[in-house]
Amino acid sequence: MPEFTVLATAEEVAKAAAQQIADALRGEARSLVLAGGTTPRRCYEILAGLHVEWGRVAVLFGDERCVAPDHPDSNYRMAREALLAHVAPATVFRIPAELGPEEGAREYGHVVESVAPLDFVLLGVGEDGHVASLFPGHPLLSATGLTAGIRDSPKPPPERVTLTLGAIRDAREVLILATGAGKAEAVARARRAEVPSGMIAGARWLIDRAAAGQ
Repeated sequence: MPEFTVLATAEEVAKAAAQQIADALRGEARSLVLAGGTTPRRCYEILAGLHVEWGRVAVLFGDERCVAPDHPDSNYRMAREALLAHVAPATVFRIPAELGPEEGAREYGHVVESVAPLDFVLLGVGEDGHVASLFPGHPLLSATGLTAGIRDSPKPPPERVTLTLGAIRDAREVLILATGAGKAEAVARARRAEVPSGMIAGARWLIDRAAAGQ
């Protein structure tokens, strides 16, 4: 079952997440999967200041919008600005989502296969309980393989590339972050395994009191 840890504030969640990632990368983890979103961004800013031997780390992404890598909506751009521009990973495997959902997923599938199983996957969660680009009730939840393209995302932009639920479940560590009262319903539904974020049995959650409904 997923494990939920409640901390006082969003800042404490970001700090704890950064520390857990750093500890994993100081240990045996050699691949790190990054997420988009405001809560992960603050985590990355803190992580950039922690001691990690980045030269042995491969960085990947959990999902990406089908936009250019310098587009404001790009998860890669956000991660580059908050973290990657300040550290020196051995390799950064950006999702080539600008190629379109199908080709982007196909190309990235080869990359993920070369490093799978993934060591550490960081995920944010949407107010609807989605993680990566895996949305509640969407047929993509049953997709096979490691990556998939989506053309009808209920959250814009509609075209995206994502890791599959299976690829995330097979990861050695999964950490999910949720902060703010707007995420309280998603957290409650995840506890009942009603949404994709609650369908990852071994995941650990870091949430603040607002997201916990306290």
